[in-house]
Amino acid sequence: MSLPDGVQRRTFESEDVLSTEGQPVYGEPTADGWRKWDARRSKLGAMLETGMDTGLHGGETVLYLGAAAGTTVSHVADFAGPTYAVEFAARPARDLLDAAEPRGNLFPLLKDARKPETYAHVVEPVDVVIQDVATRGQAKVALANRQFLADDGRLLLAVKARSEDVAREPDEVFDEVLETLRDGYEVRETRSLEPFHEDHLGVVATPRDGASQ
Repeated sequence: MSLPDGVQRRTFESEDVLSTEGQPVYGEPTADGWRKWDARRSKLGAMLETGMDTGLHGGETVLYLGAAAGTTVSHVADFAGPTYAVEFAARPARDLLDAAEPRGNLFPLLKDARKPETYAHVVEPVDVVIQDVATRGQAKVALANRQFLADDGRLLLAVKARSEDVAREPDEVFDEVLETLRDGYEVRETRSLEPFHEDHLGVVATPRDGASQ
């Protein structure tokens, strides 16, 4: 598995796991300045652990949708370039601000990822859109934010089946989300995020030529 520059495998509590170098955020174990990146608490971490080709090399400009309290996006900011973190809920956004305080490249935005026009004046073109939002219409959120993604950029999407429809079979939900996503993206890879996250699908996609934004 190829890891981005700034991400290493290190041993914490007798477990070989991902780690990034930076200030701790959520009580994670640290050693010599490195902090454990727990894939059970991070969809992107799970994508890396399951061997998905995320295309991350380190130093990218990132738009992170659904930043919550900053668990994953703080790890991203440890190895990426400018990182815009969109979170709508006020309570986790307060924790996100704390995570950003020692990270000069992490920019919290208290905004709704379904309404990118509210932060379009702030966000520059990005190399990567990372999406982890718990809402219906996850594909529509990705399509709405495609406008920020460079032509050769990547979407790294974690689809939560139960957020779309708790009553339907996850595979049916995934198929429907992917069908909608193809209105603006070329799907490059999909993979279940189990055993780290139940009923979640990791998706790697690139902007589709000629698709409307």
